[in-house]
Amino acid sequence: MKILVTGATGFIGSAFSRLALSRGHSIGGMMLPTEKTPLGLEPNERTTWFKGTLAEPPWHEIKKFKPEVCVHFAWIATPGVYLESPENENYFHWSREFVRRTCELGAKRIVAAGTCIEYRITNEKLSEDKTPIELTTTYARWKNALRIALEEDSKKSGFGFAWTRVFYPYGVGEHPARLCSSIIQKLGRGEKIELKTPNSAKDYIYIEDLASAFLTVLEKQFEGTINLGTGIGIAVKEIAQTLGQMMHRPELIKEIDPPQIDPLGYVVADASKLRGLGWKPANDLRRGLGKLLANVLPSSSR
Repeated sequence: MKILVTGATGFIGSAFSRLALSRGHSIGGMMLPTEKTPLGLEPNERTTWFKGTLAEPPWHEIKKFKPEVCVHFAWIATPGVYLESPENENYFHWSREFVRRTCELGAKRIVAAGTCIEYRITNEKLSEDKTPIELTTTYARWKNALRIALEEDSKKSGFGFAWTRVFYPYGVGEHPARLCSSIIQKLGRGEKIELKTPNSAKDYIYIEDLASAFLTVLEKQFEGTINLGTGIGIAVKEIAQTLGQMMHRPELIKEIDPPQIDPLGYVVADASKLRGLGWKPANDLRRGLGKLLANVLPSSSR
C-alpha cells in the first residue's frame, strides 16, 4: 500500500513508518519544515517526505505520491501543555480538512489516532461498545469531535474509517519526561524515587507493539472504533521496581505512605477487538523496559 502518514517524525508515527516499510509498504511522510528525517527513514524508492504542516500541506507533492490510505497521527502532544491547549481546536479543523482533501486525491481508507481518555474512567476495563464517553480535557473533547466528524464524512464520501483509542505507549524514542525514561534517568544518577501513586495501573504498550497494532488495523481493513492496548494493567510500582532491579538500585524505590489517590487509577483496555484481528504483543514489560534502558543509558552508566 501507499500510505500517507501525518506526524511521521513523532514517537508513534516514526515507529509505524519503519514497521510498514519492513512489511513492503510505501510511506509518504509529513514533516514540519524545521524537522530532520528520522534515522532509518531516509528517502528512497519507497520512502518519500513532504515538508509542510496540517494547516498548509504540500498538496502538489502529496498528489504526485498518490496515497491509497492515510494514517493520521499529527496533533499537539507537548507534555504538560497538550491536555488543555487551545491549539486542540485548530488541529480538529486542520485534520478534518486534510482528510477531506486526501480522499479527493484517491485515498480510500483513513486510520486516525484517538485517546483512551475519551472514556469515563472506571475500575473496569474500558470497552469500545460498553464504556461511556466522558470528556474531561480539551484534548479529549476535540479528539472525540474529530471522530464524530470523520464518521459522518466517511458515510457521505464512502471512505473506510477506523478510530483508534491509544492507551499508554512507552519505549525507545519517547519523551524523556515520560514515566519510564524519567525513572531510568533518576536511577542512573543515583537519585531516590518517591512513588506518589504506586498502585495506579495503566495499560502500557511497547511502541513497536503499538506500531504493529496500527498496521494490523490498516491491513485488516477494520472499520469502527478500536482500542490499542494490551488488555493488561501494570502498576507504577511494578515499573519502578522492575527498573530498580534491572539497574541494581532497588533500594532507591520508595512509596509515600499513605499513597495519593490517582483519578486515573485504572486505565486498561478491553483488547478483545484488537486481539480478534490476530494481533498480540511481542514485548512483555521486562523486555520492553530492557530495550528502553539500553537506549536511554549506555552500559557504562548502569
